[in-house]
Amino acid sequence: MAVEDVSTSFISSLQNPTPTATNSGTALGKDAFLQLLVTQMKNQNPLDPQDNTAFVAQLAQFSSLESMQNLTSTVDSIATSYKSSQALQASSLVGRSVIVEAGSTVVDTTKGMTGSVVVPSSSTATTVKIYDTSMNLVDTVDLGTQPAGTTSFTWDGTNSDGEVAAAGTYSFVASGSIDGKGTSLATYLPATVNSVTTSTNGGEMTLNLAGGSSIALSKVQTIGI
Repeated sequence: MAVEDVSTSFISSLQNPTPTATNSGTALGKDAFLQLLVTQMKNQNPLDPQDNTAFVAQLAQFSSLESMQNLTSTVDSIATSYKSSQALQASSLVGRSVIVEAGSTVVDTTKGMTGSVVVPSSSTATTVKIYDTSMNLVDTVDLGTQPAGTTSFTWDGTNSDGEVAAAGTYSFVASGSIDGKGTSLATYLPATVNSVTTSTNGGEMTLNLAGGSSIALSKVQTIGI
């Protein structure tokens, strides 16, 4: 094989290292590259020497490749640090209350609960119906006429007979009359964070809420105490 071919093959191996070289830790570095250049100069045909610009081009190519590898290493390090920082921040949410878009949540009925309803357009006859786990209607919160926007509501934890309901998971179904049509409305409810799940592929972290539901960290609207 000609010396020029050896040099070209060497550059190619740097750009596309084989799994064996990468895994064994024997990837060629700067010293080996310079030794290759010296060998190439010593063994070139004196009657047809290689152009100096070819050596300069090889050096420039190696320098560019080395810079790209260093940049990749730096970016990987930053990504790892960011992921660790994100995990630490997310873990601090365990045991705290967050406000998320949800249809159900665990309620301590002795304390009641405050949530909110998103009204896309002016609504009349706006209500929030509360159901138990068997989908039995427990109580109805009448919000009347509401303008477009976010409207808060409070459930005192009692049923329609005024008796304190049992603590547990309850569903909240909001609706309103918009332009004369019954429309389902989104509800935002408080929930307690039980644990945090980190992604193995660099994706977003997930908050595991009381009651068994999960939600992405970016979906949290408000963080409470």
